[in-house]
Amino acid sequence: MPMRSRRSGSSARSPRALLVLALWLGASAVYASAPAGASAAAPTVATGHSSSVTYSSAILFGTVNPHAQPTTYVFQYGTTRSYGAQTPLAPAGSGDSSITVSQTLTGLQPLSTYHYRILATSPAGATAGNDRTFATGPVPLSLAIAGTPNPVVFGSPFLVEGTLSGTGAANHEVALQANPFPYLAGFQTVGNAELTNASGSFSFPYLGLLENAQLRVVTIGKPEVSSPVLVEGVAVHVVLHARATGRRGYARLYGTVAPAETGALVGFQLLTPGRSINTGGTVVKAGSSTVSTFSRVVRVRRGLYKALVKISDGAHVSAYSAPVLIR
Repeated sequence: MPMRSRRSGSSARSPRALLVLALWLGASAVYASAPAGASAAAPTVATGHSSSVTYSSAILFGTVNPHAQPTTYVFQYGTTRSYGAQTPLAPAGSGDSSITVSQTLTGLQPLSTYHYRILATSPAGATAGNDRTFATGPVPLSLAIAGTPNPVVFGSPFLVEGTLSGTGAANHEVALQANPFPYLAGFQTVGNAELTNASGSFSFPYLGLLENAQLRVVTIGKPEVSSPVLVEGVAVHVVLHARATGRRGYARLYGTVAPAETGALVGFQLLTPGRSINTGGTVVKAGSSTVSTFSRVVRVRRGLYKALVKISDGAHVSAYSAPVLIR
């Protein structure tokens, strides 16, 4: 009987047995590399600094390490350690290193101290950063003004009204300044200073403005604030009269212009529903040092007429007369 040779255990295993052995060894290596009882870590955070702080806004910074877990974060903030408000939820990714994040706050109260901290959340848990603070500043003062009316008829009074807004606007001293046409003399204070009321409003009466003028209101003392420049127009004062002539269907339209505007154009208009009809015109002639005149015979019909005096010298603005009735 032929003899059977014995093979060693290492050389007699089948390919299937070798595959099973390899898979078992690989699994053993994985299990050996993982510490007993290991689990994913919650995010690591640090509340950072604040910047660009104004009376109503600020930018907050912080750092987040997601520890390889999908992580989101918010900044909690408020005027106490209870916070009470937070920024919109934002992603911090799922990396395994610290990243810098930031959020902008708006709608804050001026002259207030705010507490804030960062809070990050992942499937492994939530972590809050340390509490920090920042302080908002005052609302900057600002001025807005308007002339009432604008333009003002030559020789008539008007008001420069406005509001001082911001922290400390109430009971603040302000002054009116003017720079008359041709705007080369510079601004000079007009009249006496006034105090704003409890809401920051004020009103300066102005008498005797003779020409167009640049106007502004400024604060007295610190902080120094100036309103935008307002150009107050001075409209010429036009007076129109009418009288009959010897010609049927014609009338003499005449009047005065103050101040004197010799050479200015005058147009006569018949007022009808929805529009005006031009019925002729003339030129302003010399009168006195303060008043000039105009006169012209024109064809008319029953109705209301007015005169437009057109000014182009820059010192005054054009204006209409009050209407007169021709029967």
